[in-house]
Amino acid sequence: MAYLEIDGLSAFYGRAQALFDVSLKADEGEIIAVIGANGAGKSTLFDSMLGLTKARGNIRLAGEDLIGLGSGDIVQRGVGYAPERFNLFPYMTVRDNLMVGAFTAREDIARNLDIVHALFPRLEEREAQETSTQSGGERQMVSLGRALMTSPKLLLVDEPTIGLAPKVCDEIAAVLARLRGEYGLTVVIAEQNANFALSLAERVYVLESGRVTAEGTPKELSSDEVLAAAYFGH
Repeated sequence: MAYLEIDGLSAFYGRAQALFDVSLKADEGEIIAVIGANGAGKSTLFDSMLGLTKARGNIRLAGEDLIGLGSGDIVQRGVGYAPERFNLFPYMTVRDNLMVGAFTAREDIARNLDIVHALFPRLEEREAQETSTQSGGERQMVSLGRALMTSPKLLLVDEPTIGLAPKVCDEIAAVLARLRGEYGLTVVIAEQNANFALSLAERVYVLESGRVTAEGTPKELSSDEVLAAAYFGH
């Protein structure tokens, strides 16, 4: 049984349907990627996993169904979410933004803060700095760090490279690989940057207009000429 199993998921915002019979899975300690253009439904998928949409189907984490649970309950069951860096509190310090993530895991604050500082030394150096004054890459680090303060077992990472320089993207990729390799996290990345996703993920799902249209290993998808031209730049 996969650690994360999504089966036949449909999601709605009011009467508007945004996801159509989506199925995917991730084994424990695996990185998977969901790639697609803006508006494909990637963020809606994450919203559904966090209990923020009206959804039907199955979302199971370690065999437990998350459908019907509130967001707080889902986070306490081990789902961490790193949204786009623009969702930080801009006039709060780095440390205060991180502490927002610690609300549901207050007993783990010291341990989680040590992990965040080990992964992102700059955040410790600049813990008193307001995030509105930071670079895009630093804000992305804060977003990831805040998610790690929830003591996640499954980490959802939404568009981690958007607007970032290649060097910073490489730093983010290295951290995500460490989270899987050193800390055993299961990671789901939603990305428009397919090449970034391919560099990390063991399996990739292509989402278009709310539907999974292809899935496979990076090698398998790269060998598909249509997909390669559309998503991988060759």
